[in-house]
Amino acid sequence: MRFASLVVIVAISVPAVAQVQLVVRGDGKKVISNIGPASNGRASDLKWLAKQRDRRSPYDQMIERYADQYNVDPVLVRAVIQVESNFNAACVSNKGARGLMQLMPETAKRYGVSRIFDPEENIRGGVAYLSDLLEMFSYDLPRALAAYNAGEGAVTKHGGIPPYSETRTYVTRALTVYYGRPYGGGAVSFAGGRGGGLLRGGFKAAAPLAAAAVIPGFRYLGTR
Repeated sequence: MRFASLVVIVAISVPAVAQVQLVVRGDGKKVISNIGPASNGRASDLKWLAKQRDRRSPYDQMIERYADQYNVDPVLVRAVIQVESNFNAACVSNKGARGLMQLMPETAKRYGVSRIFDPEENIRGGVAYLSDLLEMFSYDLPRALAAYNAGEGAVTKHGGIPPYSETRTYVTRALTVYYGRPYGGGAVSFAGGRGGGLLRGGFKAAAPLAAAAVIPGFRYLGTR
């Protein structure tokens, strides 16, 4: 008699916002799977998320290096990692996104990431992608983050944040972490980096004027 392959799910304890499972497939392969950030109460608690702003981690040197290389605010990179994986380098989403910055395999390939679970490669690819999205969407942070979650095609198609509850929730959570306060819309800006220095990954030369023309309610907050 032939038996169907079994999938065994074992709960494991890891420091992640999303509930994480160790899935043992029928072929014996083990996969750590993130079964969805909404399953954890803290993930939807904006006050808790706001306290995670600019969170320290073992990956700080990598984050700073690639944030500087690709001209992206390192505080933003940390916010993306927080909401994507809660700094769990082994995280795999139920859609197949992997690693700290939850790269899909095709995105990883596009940015030359061959070892998707390697923290340094994952961060490099994720920051490079985020940098391209910021430039693509004229440094409109909500749209760039929406594209990171749903893909640039979805944002272009809908002319803004797509009407997907997952994506809208994602943008709210990411901006809450980035600004350090519950996000509810309003001005679009880049927060200052650690230490009060010049902004990294902030608006480039003509970006404020361009953004003012295309983003409703936009006001330029300047740099420091």
